[in-house]
Amino acid sequence: MSPATPAAPSVHDLVRLRAEHPEAVAEAAARRKRRPLLRTADASAPDLNTGTGTGSATDHPGRLMIIAADHPARGALAVGDRALAMANRFELLQRLCLALSRPGVDGVLASADVLEDLLLLGALEDKVVMGSMNRGGLAGAAFELDDRFTGHRPEDLVRHGFDAGKLLLRIDHEDPGSLDTLHAAARTIDAMAALRLPVFVEPFLCRRVDGRLRNELDAAAVATSIAIASGLGGTSAYTWLKVPVTEEPEDMARVMETSTLPAVLLGGEVGDNLDGAYKKWREALRLPTVRGLVVGRSLLYPVDGDVAGAVDTAVSLLQPGRDG
Repeated sequence: MSPATPAAPSVHDLVRLRAEHPEAVAEAAARRKRRPLLRTADASAPDLNTGTGTGSATDHPGRLMIIAADHPARGALAVGDRALAMANRFELLQRLCLALSRPGVDGVLASADVLEDLLLLGALEDKVVMGSMNRGGLAGAAFELDDRFTGHRPEDLVRHGFDAGKLLLRIDHEDPGSLDTLHAAARTIDAMAALRLPVFVEPFLCRRVDGRLRNELDAAAVATSIAIASGLGGTSAYTWLKVPVTEEPEDMARVMETSTLPAVLLGGEVGDNLDGAYKKWREALRLPTVRGLVVGRSLLYPVDGDVAGAVDTAVSLLQPGRDG
């Protein structure tokens, strides 16, 4: 079977293939055409399968546009006021395949089950594949901040030939579970660096309000979380940051001076105001350490239903000189 031929021609073939031939996942991973994490304007960038100079330039060289879909593994299925919007796996996969097919989309962030579905569908060819690592802090659970690594391990990413990992790091100074997560995150950063795999750390300071966990997005909190995340592990050589835009967007310039590590912006909850989110992302993308976007629900489930249009607009924000 050639790399261009998916193991599962449609989402409805996935269940049959998973039941009858579970080895198909490993086979699809071994066949997948890989690419560098970042493409540059140098068209001689090496192909990771052959080692030869077959890479090509993009219209946003040195930047990343990643679609995020790791929310369901933490029990977070809501989009806006739609409590179970992400619960229909077949619909989610269709939206993901559409998003990944749009020009300028570099890859996807998801848990193992979603990535393996996409592998079987042939949607991950020449894409950056980022595995979500700690999903144990289930949304709304009493143990939410004891965010254990129940997803990809570093060795799983290597075995499947995936390209990076991502970990969530939420810190509440009044919750002892945060220390366990900090320690586990540091050791995971060490393990990823030993394998020369990039790891994207998503840090937040947070607190409980009426029993619910709230991320603090003021400048001081975001800067502090960046400082903590940047210092984790025995080396930061393979560490990237995945950061929110501050509640006052004009604070982002000084907040991003907290670290020299490369960073991507996360989408977060944007509600119905996607145009407002585009404006905030556009401004933050001008900062020297910000190298791209990792956005999920707001692009996969836009209010107007136009997934392709939402993704294309987000991609356009990464183009040099684009003022919108």
